[in-house]
Amino acid sequence: MVELVLFIILAITSLAGALTVIFARNPVHSAMGLLGTLFSLAVMYVVNLAHLVAAVQVIVYAGAVMTLFLFVIMLIGVDKAEDRSESIPYQRQLVIGLAVITLGLGVALALGSGFTWTPGAVTGTAPPNGTVEAIAAPLFTDWVLAFEATALLLTIAAAGAIALAYFRRGLTDEVVEQ
Repeated sequence: MVELVLFIILAITSLAGALTVIFARNPVHSAMGLLGTLFSLAVMYVVNLAHLVAAVQVIVYAGAVMTLFLFVIMLIGVDKAEDRSESIPYQRQLVIGLAVITLGLGVALALGSGFTWTPGAVTGTAPPNGTVEAIAAPLFTDWVLAFEATALLLTIAAAGAIALAYFRRGLTDEVVEQ
């Protein structure tokens, strides 16, 4: 029962964030909608015991990629003046009320339904999907050659991109001097 209610709440949150990304007129609001979607997906991963995937979701996507998006948005310039007056009456009270109801519902479900936290890895059994152990074992045994080849390929590509950027910069400097 708890999983179903959590899924419904997280699904609604994900969809609300996705709709905000599509329909928001302000690019910063779209980025915040995407951030809400990414965080609700990370919580879905935690509920499904995929803790490593949830951590990667938050660190890589919600952290690094969203920072990059916000820097690009700020560089394009959204510095126009905005109307800061509240157009929805009792907006703050409504949000506070919904937050209290959501928190109360979560506490009631956790305490009233015999909810117990499940550890990521139970000793003596195979690790659940999505944990560090479950992902690392095949990655560093069965797929180690492909993993190392990919790392080598990405390193060579990064070095090549730096060399091309340096070489092209050198050509433009020579053309300007002539």
